[in-house]
Amino acid sequence: MSKSITTIICILSIVHFVSAQKKVSNEWLISDLTENVFHLSEVMLHDVASPPAASRFYAYSLLGAYEVVAESNNTFPDISQQFHTKPKFTLPSKPADLYLPFCANYAMLEVGRNIMPSGFQLEAKQKELIAKYQKKLKFSQTQINSNKTYAEAVAMQVLAYAKSDGYNKLSTYKRYTPNKEDGHWYPTPPEYMAPVEPYWPTVRSFFIDSSKHYFNPARPASFSKEPQSSFYTLMKEVYDVTKTMTPEQKQIAAFWDCNPFAVSYSGHMAIGLKKISPGGHWMGITGIVCKQKQVPVDSAILIHTMVALTLHDAFICCWKEKYTSDRIRPETAINKYIDPAWRPMLQTPPFPEYTSGHSVVSAASAEILSYFIGDSFRFTDTSEEYFGLPPRNFTSFRHASSEAGISRIYGGIHFRDSIEEGQKQGNKIGKFVLSKLVH
Repeated sequence: MSKSITTIICILSIVHFVSAQKKVSNEWLISDLTENVFHLSEVMLHDVASPPAASRFYAYSLLGAYEVVAESNNTFPDISQQFHTKPKFTLPSKPADLYLPFCANYAMLEVGRNIMPSGFQLEAKQKELIAKYQKKLKFSQTQINSNKTYAEAVAMQVLAYAKSDGYNKLSTYKRYTPNKEDGHWYPTPPEYMAPVEPYWPTVRSFFIDSSKHYFNPARPASFSKEPQSSFYTLMKEVYDVTKTMTPEQKQIAAFWDCNPFAVSYSGHMAIGLKKISPGGHWMGITGIVCKQKQVPVDSAILIHTMVALTLHDAFICCWKEKYTSDRIRPETAINKYIDPAWRPMLQTPPFPEYTSGHSVVSAASAEILSYFIGDSFRFTDTSEEYFGLPPRNFTSFRHASSEAGISRIYGGIHFRDSIEEGQKQGNKIGKFVLSKLVH
């Protein structure tokens, strides 16, 4: 396939599944897709997957779904051939009774089942998927078997490609030791957790050439204890803002928290708080808007896949900068140089401060979604209702991205330059990914 992704914009209103598609609505198919994507998120919540690791799990799982669709839709681009390191997929012959919605979902769950630590939990979801299609579309056992075999074969190709990306080597690297000198990141309370994924940039990217270019941001403000310095000004801003926050600002901070490492204490008992990752939040938004716009399900799979792959590359770029600049977090700096009793509203994540990860991946995701769905698409983000938080309304994806960024100051976990430069970094990553596919 050599079609440009531009073609897709012209056909988002066309339903491509024309055989069994007539028996179910596109709305049902989209709901089925987003439900299965959320099943991936549930396993990540169980495993307390780090934000970068979660992005990898989404990326390969959705790639499995996309390969099923792209092989049978000649209007869709061959995304994998735009990767910096191209896979050599040898996909099997398609069965005569192939039904793409079922196969794509099954392949996605199959990749997730094999790639995540607790992926075995998805076996039950695969059985539910089979039962659903047998009931809804009267699939025979023969149809199930042929479609399932094809989906598993596609998934195995994707898993073989994933196996060579360097992820399995992360545990073999020398233990990372934090720098105790002033201005550098150091573990924070209450858990004083070890740094998360310091060697993540060694994992293979999809679109970017990570051996040469990480879309490096401007250098962060130089650390200084002097009240007249730019760093002290940044530090004082976080301190002042968090002491006078409005209820709305607190809601914004909580809504975009997305910290899977958060811990609460009751006496001597530590209780892990289940929260979705930043990438999971944007995968949720992707599903919400695809349902709202009633994008055809094959196009929805394309959009989900593009967001997932972009998240993965964005985390690699961000993590490279984090462990290069190795900057101190507001909590550590403010406690040491302004007020030892101050605490941020949100728990400080266990890795260096610059750039803001949520700012980077939100801006990158907003670029992808703005391209496919539209620059001024209004939507209600209900992705945090599962965690007891009320929905929020946005006038565009960039509006949501901007709010995600400023939430980090309200939460007390990032400085302003980290947010602003992170957003610029994310914008560049999103535009670059699109440039690889838009001809």
